[in-house]
Amino acid sequence: MEGPDKLDRKIISILREDGRASNAGIARKVGVSEGTVRRRLKNLVQEEYIQVVALPDAAKMGNSSQALLGVQVDPDKVDVVADAIKNFPEVTWVAVTTGSYDIFAWATLSSAEALGKFLRAKVGTVPGVRRTETFVNLDKMRGNVII
Repeated sequence: MEGPDKLDRKIISILREDGRASNAGIARKVGVSEGTVRRRLKNLVQEEYIQVVALPDAAKMGNSSQALLGVQVDPDKVDVVADAIKNFPEVTWVAVTTGSYDIFAWATLSSAEALGKFLRAKVGTVPGVRRTETFVNLDKMRGNVII
């Protein structure tokens, strides 16, 4: 597969809006057969252009404290720190970035107190972490999820 074409991108767009859309429903929207959609989806998954995942609602799962962590790191330790942070069960995703922060991570915890302990006892003790800034989630907006 050379990469997603226009039809593949339409299928992906529909799934981003409704991850539970049926193949038949997608086929009707894009004007092809259900079999075509099924084959296209199979290829997109096999070639790892898309992943099928369950995205839980953190608050409904008992994690009412959600935060984006900006982490400044010693330059020679970025990869090591990112690996350490991504392995914490409280962390959903990690990105190595440019700019004021070397790493961003999304964490979900049961309470603000648990978040504070997590920052001090886990993130703050990783060798190479110089500084963190925490951006606490105040409200959830509807729309496409980009991971």
